[in-house]
Amino acid sequence: MSWHTGFRTEPPKYRPVAVVDIGSNSVRLVVYDGLRRSPAPIFNEKILCGLGKGIAVTGKLDASGVVRALAALRRFRTLAKQIGCHQVFAVATAAAREADNGTEFIDKAEEALGAAINVLTGKEEARYAALGVIAGIPEADGIVGDLGGGSLELIDVKGGKLYDGVTLPVGPLRLIDVSGDNVNRARKLVDEFFEKTPILDKLKGRTFYAVGGTWRNVARVHLTHAHYPLHVLHQYTMTRQQARSISEFIAGLSPGALKDIKDVSKSRGSTLPFGSMVLERLIEAGKPKDVVCSVYGVREGFLFAKLPRKKARTDALLASCWDYARRYARSPQHELELCDWTDALFGKGKLAETPEEQRLRYAACLLADIGWRAHPDYRADRSVSMISQAAFVGIDHPGRVFLALTMFYRYEGEIMQDDLTRLLSESEMERAHLLSSIFRLAYILSAAMPGMLPRISLTLEGSKQLVLTLPKKLKDLMGERVEKRLASLAFEIGRTPKVVIGK
Repeated sequence: MSWHTGFRTEPPKYRPVAVVDIGSNSVRLVVYDGLRRSPAPIFNEKILCGLGKGIAVTGKLDASGVVRALAALRRFRTLAKQIGCHQVFAVATAAAREADNGTEFIDKAEEALGAAINVLTGKEEARYAALGVIAGIPEADGIVGDLGGGSLELIDVKGGKLYDGVTLPVGPLRLIDVSGDNVNRARKLVDEFFEKTPILDKLKGRTFYAVGGTWRNVARVHLTHAHYPLHVLHQYTMTRQQARSISEFIAGLSPGALKDIKDVSKSRGSTLPFGSMVLERLIEAGKPKDVVCSVYGVREGFLFAKLPRKKARTDALLASCWDYARRYARSPQHELELCDWTDALFGKGKLAETPEEQRLRYAACLLADIGWRAHPDYRADRSVSMISQAAFVGIDHPGRVFLALTMFYRYEGEIMQDDLTRLLSESEMERAHLLSSIFRLAYILSAAMPGMLPRISLTLEGSKQLVLTLPKKLKDLMGERVEKRLASLAFEIGRTPKVVIGK
């Protein structure tokens, strides 16, 4: 039985769901294309209301922030209805749960939004943030940190499981209040909290997963400063020294200086230095191996928790690639057949392949035909753009570039002259070319139509031959182009091509 048995080939149904996140600093609406393993955001709007501004001093939500938040929620209600959302989920975090007038605000907020609002405890907030990271980075092993305007949630994750968690009152808005808007004074307060936080002892030599808009801005600044070739924040990785240096640099900038940095959200000019300082002190206290940015957090974790167990356990990358195949390929069934067809060449006693390489091969098979509608001269570039810029999760940056390069070779068959390839090793580039050579042979045999590849086999015979076997009824498929591509593939793997016409 194939790994994809039972996959449905019709395009995925459009059943949008909305998540409203009422935080200490921002109120956000994100609409996803459905309650699925890898939901794609189709609408995203954020209003920086500053609900938690002054709460550490007054004990109450900021009055102007409340007015802005309620107006935003009324707008979000209208938008969700207009988009056709089947469900609207809403959560509120630190500010709403801690303010003296939090309950009063939530009552008004539910009326404005027209939906119930779940006020999360600190532990629940940490749990959903961690589930969001696991949903987007299933192999996560380290400490997840979700920095909001009022608090920082830390939780240990490993092997898809959640362990110890803690909430600390060191969000940027709170630090601004209690320090009198003084970063140096706030640094001392943060150090005091971190000294009394045992979970940071478990971070040494592991990965720190940074969640939240403030830390995404830090990662974006570093990405640009490093002239990084792939402008994708999810799973962007910085070494400990890189993360500490950039966060220390940003923490020392004034709001005025930050406005001159194009990659920094203008609305975060006052809070970013404090959030950067928190990251710098956390790195100093916990000494992680590296820092990985996760664009998945509480909202995605909240949805992930609502998935049936079987769906939650599916591979995030393959789920996304399968959705792409169902939307864009000429025949999704053909891509599944391509997965099975290539199985005959890889594995024990065949061409070497690790489990992760097998996973990427399947992903490449599912994506192999998504560029067919483009003009022939642009199919390679179109495929590279779609894959490198897709909202995929469950894949690191080298893996993403590997898939994009495989599709480039599939159409061009030539070396890719692009800075993206600096993220790959020579062996990874060679494997991308090998897969593309197999695909190029498969597509001129099948014309991308289902039902053909199962009747044709491509196998290794002994240690010397690559054998293409066609049934007698399909013998006329042989031709100069097939012979040429078979010979080229055989040469690439050090074999002699052989054609067999069966019964």
